[in-house]
Parts: sequence; structure tokens; C-alpha cells
Amino acid sequence: METFTERKELVKNPHYQKQRRESLAGLSDDMIDEPIVDIINGFNKLPYCFTMQSCYGHFVYDDQKDPYNLEPLPATDSVDRVEYRIAYLCLCIQNSALGRRLLESLSEISAIDPQNIQLCCAAWFWERQVNSYALQVEPDRFKHKDTAMLDYGEALHIEKTRNEFFVQLRKLL
Repeated sequence: METFTERKELVKNPHYQKQRRESLAGLSDDMIDEPIVDIINGFNKLPYCFTMQSCYGHFVYDDQKDPYNLEPLPATDSVDRVEYRIAYLCLCIQNSALGRRLLESLSEISAIDPQNIQLCCAAWFWERQVNSYALQVEPDRFKHKDTAMLDYGEALHIEKTRNEFFVQLRKLL
């Protein structure tokens, strides 16, 4: 699935409040990856945004076949290749002063690791909900995909970047 398209400008959305209520009414904590429940709930408390989708990011390899595992990569020399399923946060942001400030703050998070963190739009999100933005942790060369095959050393780097990404999102709240 393609996840990356260039960032668009916020547009007027007179239906924002109704869309927000409907989206949040269907969300429960058990739908969210456990390590980021607090982050998702924190963003959803802000009146100028709401979450549309999120993923903690998962690593699948020979000894770990569960595509939804939350375990850190092991300290080992026996893993060569890792399938990485991207970490991301997709938000709908209100076109308001606070919404614009949030969007700017989100764009600064990519400074953690500019080659591996992108703030973007995804066409299929935007078609469903204007003013939707995804902040994703993905090696730049794979930014158009939702999975990537990485060598083990790069997977360790991405894991470290992902962890810092979520630390910074918590600080933003």
C-alpha cells in the first residue's frame, strides 16, 4: 500500500467537528497497539485534531513470525533480514491556529532522523478525510510502502528511531 504523497496545505473543512465526533465514537483502546495507547488518547483529547490510524511498528524475522509483535529486536548475530511494518500516526488536523501550530510541531519531529521520518499525506486518507497527515518512520527509499525488508543492522537503527519518535510525540502532548 502506498503511504507517502507530498504534504498538502490545510483546507477549509466545515464538517470537521462532526467528522471528529464520528471518528472518536468508533475508537477503543483495544484497537490501538498497547505501547502507544497513551499517545493516541492524548492526541484525541486535543480539540484541533483526531487520530485516524496508527501503528507502533513491527519487526518480523525468522524467530518472530507474529506480524503484530511488540517485542524489541533481540541482541543476536543470527538474524540477517527483517521485515519492518512501519510505525506511523495519521491525524486529521483542524484548519485553525492551533491546528497549524500542531502541524508545524509534527514537521519538526522528522529532525530526529530526516532520512527515516517523513511527514506526508496519503492519497487514500485525504480522499476519505481532508486535512489528514501521516507522520511515519520508514527508510526514505521505502517511504511509498508500508513494509520494508531491512538488513539486521538497519532494522536496529530503525527501531531506535521509532522509539525516539514516540518519545518526542509524548513530549509534544
